[in-house]
Parts: sequence; C-alpha cells; structure tokens
Amino acid sequence: MSALRFEDVTATFPRRDVPALRDVSVDIADGEFVVVAGASASGKSTFLGAACGLVPHFHGGAFAGRVTVAGMDTREHGPADLGRVVGVVRQDPETQTVLTTVRAELAFGLEHRGHGPAATARGVEEVALALGIEALLDRSVHELSGGELQRVALGAALAGRPRVVLLDEPTSQLDPVAGDELVWLLRRLNEEWGTTVILAEHRLERCLAAADRVLAFADGALACDAPPRDFLTWAGTQAPLLATPGARLLAAAGLPAPSGVKEARRSLRDAGLLDVEEDAAAPVAESRPRRRRRFARGADATALRLRGLWHELDGGRAVLRGIDLAVRPGERIALMGRNGAGKSTLLRHAAGLQQPTRGRVDAAGRVALLLQHPGDYLLHERVADEVSPAALRGAALDHLAERHPRDLSGGERQRLAMAIVTGDGPAPAVLCLDEPTRGLDRAQKAELAHCLRAGAPAIVVATHDPEFAAQVADRVVLLADGMIVADAPAAEVLSGGWYFATETARILGGAGGALLPEEGAAHLERRRRSLTEVPVR
Repeated sequence: MSALRFEDVTATFPRRDVPALRDVSVDIADGEFVVVAGASASGKSTFLGAACGLVPHFHGGAFAGRVTVAGMDTREHGPADLGRVVGVVRQDPETQTVLTTVRAELAFGLEHRGHGPAATARGVEEVALALGIEALLDRSVHELSGGELQRVALGAALAGRPRVVLLDEPTSQLDPVAGDELVWLLRRLNEEWGTTVILAEHRLERCLAAADRVLAFADGALACDAPPRDFLTWAGTQAPLLATPGARLLAAAGLPAPSGVKEARRSLRDAGLLDVEEDAAAPVAESRPRRRRRFARGADATALRLRGLWHELDGGRAVLRGIDLAVRPGERIALMGRNGAGKSTLLRHAAGLQQPTRGRVDAAGRVALLLQHPGDYLLHERVADEVSPAALRGAALDHLAERHPRDLSGGERQRLAMAIVTGDGPAPAVLCLDEPTRGLDRAQKAELAHCLRAGAPAIVVATHDPEFAAQVADRVVLLADGMIVADAPAAEVLSGGWYFATETARILGGAGGALLPEEGAAHLERRRRSLTEVPVR
C-alpha cells in the first residue's frame, strides 16, 4: 500500500492567483525516506500541508485532485483523523506547543488518542531518550531555546509512532550535533519501525546520505523525482542552487556528485587528490585570505563590549557565565555553539532586552536585534503596512505588498522582519541576528551574506550553519555552557573539525583552510598541478 499518493493535485491559497501546487502526481511507498527540495516558496511546505490535510481543510482556497494518506482520502478525513497516522513537525515549532511543560507536551498526543497512563509514560520516556531531551522533561516550554523547542515538537510528533512523519526543515534551529543525530534517528525509525519519512530541507548536505529518493519542486510543480545521486546530477545542470557544497566541490574537480562526505572523500582518494596523512597535517588557516575588516575610530574602538556578563535564572542555573566580548566597528562575528549554550541570551543582553545578573554591556550606538521568530515582528494585515516602500524594495518584497504577512513563506517572512528591524533611519552601530537563515534557500542565504558583508554596522550573528558563517564571518566565537570556549578567525574554527565545520572542510580534512567549494576547488587544482609537474633537475 502507498503511504502517500498525490493524483493531479493543484492547490491555490485564498487571495492568490498563482497555484502553490500545480498538477502534482507522486506515489510514495511504505517505508521510504524521501527528501523534498526546492527554493523558498517553491511548494515544499504546501506539499507537506496537503499530505496531512491542512491543505485545504485549514488554509482554505481552491483544491483539485486527490491525496490519500495510508489509504485515507484527505477530502473525506480531516486533520484530526489523519493525525492518528501522520506526525507533523512544521517550520515554526513555537506554534506547535500547547501545554506548559515538556513532559505534558509529549504526553498530550498519546492521551488524546486514548492511551493509558502506563503506555503514555513509556511513550514519553522512549521519545525523550531517543531525542536526548530527557533533561528537559520538567522544564517549562517557555524557557527553551529554539533548538530545544524544535526537538520537543519532533518528540510530540513521534511519540505515537505514526506511520508517516512529515517534517518541514526540522534541523533549521538545531546545532550540528543535534542535526546529525536527528537525521540518524529518522533513518533508524525508517529502517527499524518502517516509518515513512518525508523531510523538506534546504541544507541538503545534512540528509541526502540517508534518503532513498528526492522530490524537487519549482514554481509549485514537481521538477525532479530521483535517487539522491541522480538528483545531484540533475541539479548540477538544471538547478545549481540545489547542489550541495560537496557536489559543487567535486564538479569543479571533474568528478561525479557525491551523496555525502564519505563518498566524496573516496572519490578524491581514488583520483589521487586526497592524501589522508598529508591533509590531516595541513595547516588550516594559511591559504585562506582574510577579508579586509573596516574598523573606525582607532584600533581600540569598540561598537559593543560585554564585560563579565552573567545571567542566572530563578533557582540559580546560569545561562551566561562571565562573558567578555569586544566587537569592533565593521567586524563580522559568527556566534556558534550547541543548543542551549547561551547564544540567544547573549544577543538579547547586547540589545538591552534582558538585564544581566552581574556585569555590564556598553554599546557605541543602537543595537538592532532580529530574533529567531520573524512572525513576532509582523503586526499588520498587509505587507506594505509593515515597512516603508523603500525598505520593501530593498528586501525584494515589493511584489508582495498586498499580501498578508502571515501568508508569506518562511524565507519571505525573514526578509520582511529584517527590513522592519533595520528600518529607514540611521544604521545601527551593531546588528545582531539570531538564526537568520531559517527558511532561506541557498540563493537567499548568499544574498543575505552579501548584504551583511556590505553593510555599515558591526554584525553578530548566531547561527548553526557553518556554510553561512564561512560566507559572513571574519571571526567565530564558540559558546558552551554559557562560556566562550573558542574565539578565533573563521578559518581556524570552521576547518579541521567535524561538527562545527563546513562540508568542504570535512571533505578535505581541513587542508589549505578551504571552507567553501570555490576555495576547495582552488586547493584541489593546486594539488593536481603539483602531482603533474615534473621536477627540474
């Protein structure tokens, strides 16, 4: 039996003329692991919404065709019926919590389905252990970081062991370790429980190695349906922005697209372009030129300084522990670390939204902050009412002026919130951004990186995306347990490791300090020339 079947499905949202899905037909078998790819607003989220009955039952609009999930027609069964066989994790997990504690949130679905106390307790314990959130069970959901909240939303979806799991960018707020563990867990559920996993994701390098199949959408239509390696070959010519960093790196070396780091390293070794011992011993930061920093008002000037900053919660738990950090004018800093390390709290203190228990914050001017949830900034019924026409054009959203802000895609909402935060007045002294790439496709992330590099203020951006950090940052500050454990140039922190490293650095083992595919291609070309040159005697 098919786990999910679309038959000539076309869906159009209210107040829109262009369909969000166009004539989509696809059949997903029980037990498949499917990755859904595509640019922002290409139809990925609408596809998942139609798969669980939210389209059209909740969103309304026009709907044609037929969708069946586990044999149930979504026109005849509403989301409540479908929820018994489908688990859903949406793009914004903060909208999925309905109770006050993590334990109650995980138990809610099981209790609603009529499970007894023992079965409910067992289900909560199992899913908490599987996702590594057992320490959060008695915490308030309002105290959680974005990544912790994302894992709780996933746990609530998985607790009832659904037959089909639909996930919309589930790793967008997870640190590299948690992101890899999540994909591993989904693959384990897929293999051991036979759960059908359908995962929409922009950072394809995280999940393609686990996938059986990739569905790529463009303008609401299904553009490619193929195994991962065939998809990457298609993307290389038809949709280059969907190609992973590893695929772009190997394409530059004239080698086939790999589905993951292991396959990429094997191909380079077979081609004689990767020597494990040599690359392991290679310096990590010498060959990567540092971007010229634009500092003003003397070498000792600071745009932002945090001095001995502590933040303690009621009960004594410390979120920040003696943070000392200086940000110079024009400097770009990537703030990284695992979920719950204190990144968001640090940014809130920098912007004055929270007061430290001890220590102080000094700023040379206004500190603007874009929080994790762009929906918090949207207050009006029309996009045009949120910002000025000039700011709307600057965000490339002027064509959406008459739309409701809540109808925008995740990436579009992020860009609108950025325009609201920066405003039309004088530029802030420091611009802080908390996970700004959530919902953005590769092209939009590159555009945002260019914007941040070109802007006047100093930048402090909290991110779990090493590729984005490599594009933006001169310097990386790594937090752990509320303390700074590393503060160094980007090439030193983001290469030579495993979790806090770009895919290019992971493939090349840190050789040459290459962080991005273009830098890696240049390194491989130098190595190729060194292997073919004949020594002069």
